[in-house]
Amino acid sequence: MWKFLGIIIYAYTIYDVVTSRFANPNDRLIWILIVLLLPLLGTVLWFVIGRNKRI
Repeated sequence: MWKFLGIIIYAYTIYDVVTSRFANPNDRLIWILIVLLLPLLGTVLWFVIGRNKRI
């Protein structure tokens, strides 16, 4: 059950990054790479830092 919840949160993070509007198009690519290469840390960083930096 915990794995399923983790996969749902991870998938939502990727979806949220892809559908977010950024001032600089390169920011989206950087965030996608962070989330894909560092799944747990990237997800935490996105919700703590990244969501506040988008438009």
